[in-house]
Amino acid sequence: MNIVLVGFMGTGKSSVGMKLSEMLGMGFIDTDDIVEADSGMIISDIFAEKGEEYFRDLESEAVEKTCKLSHYVIATGGGVVIRDRNIRNLRSTGMLFCLDAPPEVIFERTSGHSHRPLLQVGDAIGRIHEMLEIREPLYAKADHRIDTSKFTIDQIAEKVADLFKSYSLIDAVE
Repeated sequence: MNIVLVGFMGTGKSSVGMKLSEMLGMGFIDTDDIVEADSGMIISDIFAEKGEEYFRDLESEAVEKTCKLSHYVIATGGGVVIRDRNIRNLRSTGMLFCLDAPPEVIFERTSGHSHRPLLQVGDAIGRIHEMLEIREPLYAKADHRIDTSKFTIDQIAEKVADLFKSYSLIDAVE
């Protein structure tokens, strides 16, 4: 069984994922890293040269690859939830945790980062609000949600680990 981290960009999926991996002795993989390795391009270039739909296709392929893994912490891109098949595939392999943060915190964490192509607009905070509103029902499909604005990376990782362990214990008893 895997731990799958979903949530909007800037909520800490990669940082928390790496910490969880270390804490639990699990492997760590980030679907964005798979996309970049497989395409030979960085994500911002994929968006600029090939478009979002092409990126989403590569992202879905990356999700399919991660679903073949076991005993991994999987960090996903913020928009992975847009395609329902991604959620189905990820759920089939693990427990989904959505990492959340208020729009203002996300803006603070992501501002000045040119590798966030969807936020390279005049009104980035407005874009964050808009995207969160659209994705909210998709993020709500996660098994658990954690607001990362209130805790350190270590605290979030501990919380996820505790929830995962308690679920694993229940599953083992049944």
